[in-house]
Amino acid sequence: MIIINFNEETITSKTVFKGNILNLKVKKVKLPDNSQGSREIIEHSGGATIIPVTTDNNIIMVKQYRKAPEEILLELPAGKLEKGESPLECVKRELEEETGYRAHNIKKLFSFYTSPGYSNEILHLFIGEQLEFTSRNPDPGEFIERIIIKPEEIMDLIFDGKIKDSKTIIGLLYFLRGDYQC
Repeated sequence: MIIINFNEETITSKTVFKGNILNLKVKKVKLPDNSQGSREIIEHSGGATIIPVTTDNNIIMVKQYRKAPEEILLELPAGKLEKGESPLECVKRELEEETGYRAHNIKKLFSFYTSPGYSNEILHLFIGEQLEFTSRNPDPGEFIERIIIKPEEIMDLIFDGKIKDSKTIIGLLYFLRGDYQC
């Protein structure tokens, strides 16, 4: 059987949880073969992340405890889009809050879905150069250590399981391609 239309028509939608960071909806859908299914969808405002590159071509990262996996993770600076905030405004704010640096040259690379099987969260990936240290001002309750890594360490950190965060892996692998123009 060849199915040409892959779209799923929403029949009903019910919000079962409304939170500060996300909402959870359960949707009854009509499938391409006219049967029905159920989808649990996390709605998220999206976010932005940045690859901050120093003048000597190193990457500034952050180390922080993440409750969901119950681990300390090494990540690129990133954050959730606030209401009415553009991805560029978000990434500038998060870079300064988390690392204390401001990038004078920022370029958007691309956007990607984090987990499209159950969430509409989209992340916008940027690269930043010409960094200037201003002052670090993390959000209340945010405990972060700034880490600097060298490009030649990236693959070992990923394959040794020291970097497990998907947005960070995507960003660092893109950086290693070396064909960006900031």
